[in-house]
Amino acid sequence: MHFDAASDAPELPLPSPPTLPHLSRQLHLQYEAAQARWVLIAPDCMVQLNDSAAEILRRCDGRHTVADIVSELEVLFDTRGIAPQVQNLLAEGARRGWLD
Repeated sequence: MHFDAASDAPELPLPSPPTLPHLSRQLHLQYEAAQARWVLIAPDCMVQLNDSAAEILRRCDGRHTVADIVSELEVLFDTRGIAPQVQNLLAEGARRGWLD
């Protein structure tokens, strides 16, 4: 898994991801067939997501715990040990205001 969060801002400590992450109500996650990728649409911008980030954010519905998300993705991708990457993306999402 990989998530690019390039920024010119100094590195700040990431907040802890919420226990039951929920995508912000100000955002809309949708698949853009023309671009063949998932995007987050905000009132003032659109963010293209890589496949793993999209799979994580698609599960941020306020019903899945972080552990649930990790378990589902480990089965989906037939892998183990991805909890740190999932937690980092959720923490970055919380920092960016993507999660309520």
